[in-house]
Amino acid sequence: MKKLFTAILVIVAAMSLSSCSYNSMVQMDENVKAKWGVVQTQYQRRADLIPNLVEAVKGAANFEKSTLTDVINARAKATSVQVDPSKLTPESIKQFQAAQGQLSSALGRLMVVSENYPDLKTNQNFLGLQAQLEGTENRITVARNDFNDAVQQYNTKIRSFPANITAKMFSFTEKGYFQAEAGSDKAPKVKF
Repeated sequence: MKKLFTAILVIVAAMSLSSCSYNSMVQMDENVKAKWGVVQTQYQRRADLIPNLVEAVKGAANFEKSTLTDVINARAKATSVQVDPSKLTPESIKQFQAAQGQLSSALGRLMVVSENYPDLKTNQNFLGLQAQLEGTENRITVARNDFNDAVQQYNTKIRSFPANITAKMFSFTEKGYFQAEAGSDKAPKVKF
């Protein structure tokens, strides 16, 4: 009799957890982790293209070494910052984003300075790599937007009643968003 009562209690408990959104929270949490994986894949793609870009620049021009060194150092720092998908806190996302932002800035300086080198602008390797980097930056933007959408759905779910009770019971915590970098709200000045 006790075994039957225990079995019924387990079934009722499982059904009540299911109705309190436990399963959907797990699915949403896994979706956030998957979207984070896509973000990391796109950043890795960019990091993998950079050594080829640097070599193309070195081969095509007597280029300013400090700019190349900045790109190489920023790439090293950006690839060293790893975020555990199970701990996507706002602080860890901010740290990852800061390292990637430094790399973006260094790449931007490389592209601006490259305009002063006519031989480099006609080098097919450089042009091809530049186009791939531009495409990768677009993919990164799409991946970050998809990640933020998944985080929004997940955070909304775990904060909504009665799912918030289940979320607290099973330690589902809010995930961090990608946010705009400081100063990105101001348009860059273009001078000719």
